[in-house]
Amino acid sequence: MESRARLSAADWEQAALDVVAAEGVAALAVESLARVLGVTKGSFYWHFPTRDALLKAAIDRWERRDEDEIISQVEAISDPRLRLRDLFQRVSREVQSHRIYAALLQASDLPLVQPVIERISRRRLSLLTDAYREAGFDARRAAHRARLAYTAYSGFLQLNQRHGMPRMDQDEYQAYVDHVITTLVPD
Repeated sequence: MESRARLSAADWEQAALDVVAAEGVAALAVESLARVLGVTKGSFYWHFPTRDALLKAAIDRWERRDEDEIISQVEAISDPRLRLRDLFQRVSREVQSHRIYAALLQASDLPLVQPVIERISRRRLSLLTDAYREAGFDARRAAHRARLAYTAYSGFLQLNQRHGMPRMDQDEYQAYVDHVITTLVPD
């Protein structure tokens, strides 16, 4: 129990992200999170003044870890077609990140979440648009293709999270990802 009593802010943030991924933003509650972590609420207040402060820190952690790492790795690929393929493959494997993003989309009307979704959406659309431009599309077609790719991703997550679509087995899911890549990445 002693090690649990020494939880760091990062431990609380990760636990919050786990709840958001599994149950959504609305399910994040200090008392139940403390129970899951095996500590008292006092441990929480040592690190965060409010639930919203924890949510903001957790979202910032997710954005830094998942968004910044993936984008910086993908941006390092010089060939735009390979960059797009790599991006689609990478994001297809980020299950926890998908769930967090889908939960944030569902809560995007919250003042704490809205700017994050807007920032992430702009960054992702910019990355896609730049890659399509470099692959030879004019500015308008590149923007349209980027929007199509991004809405396909967001829509897929929403269908699975919100509308209870049947889960695909691994082979079917990989075939879907391959189809997306074939459809959206120019030859």
